[in-house]
Amino acid sequence: MSRLILRTFVLLAAFAAWHGAHAASSMAPQATTESAVTVKVTPKNLQGQTWEFDVTFDTHTQALNDDLSKTAALIASDGKQFSPVSWTADPPGGHHRKGVLRFNALTPPPSVVELRITRPGESKPRSFKWKLK
Repeated sequence: MSRLILRTFVLLAAFAAWHGAHAASSMAPQATTESAVTVKVTPKNLQGQTWEFDVTFDTHTQALNDDLSKTAALIASDGKQFSPVSWTADPPGGHHRKGVLRFNALTPPPSVVELRITRPGESKPRSFKWKLK
């Protein structure tokens, strides 16, 4: 009987480790590079009343003056768009900039969420998608 319990425990632990790794990879950072600017987005917190994304900009060719409170949107799987509630970041300018972009939580949580960032001078928005369910 104790071997059966031990085997069950080992299988449950293995499943939990696999599930945790799978969930972590689906929320992994994503980055795009266009017009010599790399934008990296990492979901920081997608639980609770406020969802947070870490956003990093890197370049060596221009000043980074993006105001994501005006140029970012969270897109639910049904296509509805939501504006940020805040963008707390390093001051505008310079070649390296990071901050936290916050949205009110989407309820009910969609199966997929997309963050779109529109940058000046770029023909289309940057798109970052994560599977939530």
